[in-house]
Amino acid sequence: MGLSIGIIGLPNVGKSSLFNALAKEQLAQVANYPFCTIHPNHAIVPVPDPRVEQLADLGKLERRIHATIEFVDIAGLVKGANRGEGLGNQFLGHIRDTTAILHVVRCFEDPHVVHVSDNLDPRDEIETINLELILADMQQLEKKIEKLSSQVKGDKKMIPVMEMAQSIYQHMSGGKPVFQYPEKEDETFIELTNEMRFISAKPVIYVANVDEPSLKAGNIYATEVFAKAEELNAPAVMICARLEQELVDMTESERKEYLQLVGAEETGLEQIIRKSFDMLSLITFLTMNEEEVRAWMVPKGTPAPKAAGEIHTDFEKGFIRAEVTSFDTFIKHKNWAGVKSAGLMRLEGKEYIVQDGDIIYFRFNV
Repeated sequence: MGLSIGIIGLPNVGKSSLFNALAKEQLAQVANYPFCTIHPNHAIVPVPDPRVEQLADLGKLERRIHATIEFVDIAGLVKGANRGEGLGNQFLGHIRDTTAILHVVRCFEDPHVVHVSDNLDPRDEIETINLELILADMQQLEKKIEKLSSQVKGDKKMIPVMEMAQSIYQHMSGGKPVFQYPEKEDETFIELTNEMRFISAKPVIYVANVDEPSLKAGNIYATEVFAKAEELNAPAVMICARLEQELVDMTESERKEYLQLVGAEETGLEQIIRKSFDMLSLITFLTMNEEEVRAWMVPKGTPAPKAAGEIHTDFEKGFIRAEVTSFDTFIKHKNWAGVKSAGLMRLEGKEYIVQDGDIIYFRFNV
């Protein structure tokens, strides 16, 4: 599956710095003025997974292919973005193409870095951006309702769609994002949301971007971010984007030592990916042959044929069975032959639900 995460926030909150660190390259232009990022920058980032390296080392294989996440650095939004302020309409359009949102909030004071507001207020930053996303969705839904008004006259089957569109619009009129709509399991809601690609329906991770001294214990600004995220039932992480950039060029041992010194257990990338997987209910299964080890990302609850389809559509169409073992079992017995000798290779059919860490060999016929 393709996972794309859009990095958003007000101008100069650290989005591009974070993007550069996540991408491990200086791909995004960083400048001390708003709207320096006019076009979205894209980076395909490998998902850190030590299991891939362990399997490759065990089999003495050179090719180690990790699952990937696409990060999209979207230019800073400002109040009035839904009306085109600061090229807002163009930027909001880029967000619709993403799977989830990483909302970066400024939690550091620095007189040398321009800020769009005189006062640093993380809660207000979050509310400003969230309101712009809601207003953009309302504008889009207004056009849909206008179109539906004509359609229901000739097709009564469209009445439930019209009623749902009006209900969602009323919900957003109260300043609430689509993801807080109370009847999210309704089929009409799901169909309409998939069609409209509402921005405010996307899952969000809030990122409190602090200075380095605040990384260990946080600060009053980060506390506000976490409190607001909890109100919205959304995950939050605290990172220092500037530090993340410095970590890019360090060796693995240097990176671990430095993180210990500043009181952090994980890099920003590791935190964000872990939160993303939890938020989107994602797992990883692995495949291995004489040439490579590869990790594949699928939603929890994915049946074996659908997982096989991630490799190639022919695998899903001609699925026969899956030969499965767990990562721990494979490591213990060192190879497929050892797993089979121990009687620990399972033959699973179409109903099997893939589990995180499964090592799978698919049998298919087309």
